[in-house]
Amino acid sequence: MHTELTPELARDPEAQRAKQLIQACVHCGFCTATCPSYQVLGNELDSPRGRIYLVKQLLEGQAGAADSAQAHLDTCLTCRACETTCPSGVQYGQIADIGRHLAEHRAAPRPSGARWQRWLLARGLTSPLFAPALALGRLARPLLPAALKAKLPPRRSPGRVPQAVHARRVLLLEGCVQPAMSPNIHAATVRVLDRLGVQCIPVSGCCGALKSHLGDREGGHADMRALTERAGARLGQAEAILSNASGCGVMVKDYGRELGSPLAAQVARATRDLGEYLFDPEAGFIDKLRTYLAGKTLPVLAYHPPCTLQHGQKLKADTPGGVAAGLRQLGFTLHLPADSHLCCGSAGTYSVLQPAVAGELRARKLATLKAAGGAASVGVASSNIGCISHLHEDGGLPVRHWIEWLDEALG
Repeated sequence: MHTELTPELARDPEAQRAKQLIQACVHCGFCTATCPSYQVLGNELDSPRGRIYLVKQLLEGQAGAADSAQAHLDTCLTCRACETTCPSGVQYGQIADIGRHLAEHRAAPRPSGARWQRWLLARGLTSPLFAPALALGRLARPLLPAALKAKLPPRRSPGRVPQAVHARRVLLLEGCVQPAMSPNIHAATVRVLDRLGVQCIPVSGCCGALKSHLGDREGGHADMRALTERAGARLGQAEAILSNASGCGVMVKDYGRELGSPLAAQVARATRDLGEYLFDPEAGFIDKLRTYLAGKTLPVLAYHPPCTLQHGQKLKADTPGGVAAGLRQLGFTLHLPADSHLCCGSAGTYSVLQPAVAGELRARKLATLKAAGGAASVGVASSNIGCISHLHEDGGLPVRHWIEWLDEALG
């Protein structure tokens, strides 16, 4: 798709990159079949093909293009299912992020309420104050409106966290939201790896995804550089950097392109999703875990593969090294829903900013997850804190990280 940049944008590296990426799009429309927002809203401009055309118009300086691009990019979950579907290999996620950033500086100012909401999400969720604020929210949970209650799943106590020293070490990214919302995910990760003779060295800090996807490229890059420095300083102590939140993992794996520094590229190359590391057929961990689980009755689970894992990191659930394949090798009965390729509606801050679309996608996903597991299902497993907190349902099946289900089975 040919694009003519305005004289101003012709000097902008981001705009030049977007122009190059847009050229790969042939406007075939295959992407509309797997776009969750298009399926709910039914508007061509709320499809990847439509949004790419709006970004093209923005780059060409057409009147009103910035406002229109901003509005329809706001409805995009950036699930990147369209990238998996696209026969031309269009890197839509990059186009959308560049389009958001450019539109944020060129569109009419957002209403003051929307600006404050986005600022609070970008700064509040990544702040050290988020944990105490969340704790206060849980105390006041009975008094909160139903919409806010839904965002506060019960806190699972982290329990004992081993402090053993092992010859094998990994860096474990802590993230910004997960330690406060679900500290047991990290604790379970440490316990399982400790059994396998692997020591976890924690690395704190936000990956930068939250701010970047809200159009704050500068703030996102500042978070990326800070985490790169923290992880890079300890790379020599570990064999890999692990992420047990797929939304963080997909961002860190892209640091080389985002930041362009040798250290960022090194950090990106060293980063692996927890399942990618644990279920690597060459690692030998599966045989050890099967020995520990021998004779145990394992739960029947429905598994929701996050978009950031299957479409972003290209780690399919059922392929060798995938979470579903790995858990099945350990003896778990695991069912994938019929719409396993589609987003649940979480998408970082999307469920807060676009509650109607997010709520519809959540209802659809919960229905297919329950149908997949059937009456025998004990719960739902996933690989990302955003999906887990979004799919939580009072009185419904418990939704946990798969490492928590594995840790519990190990006893």
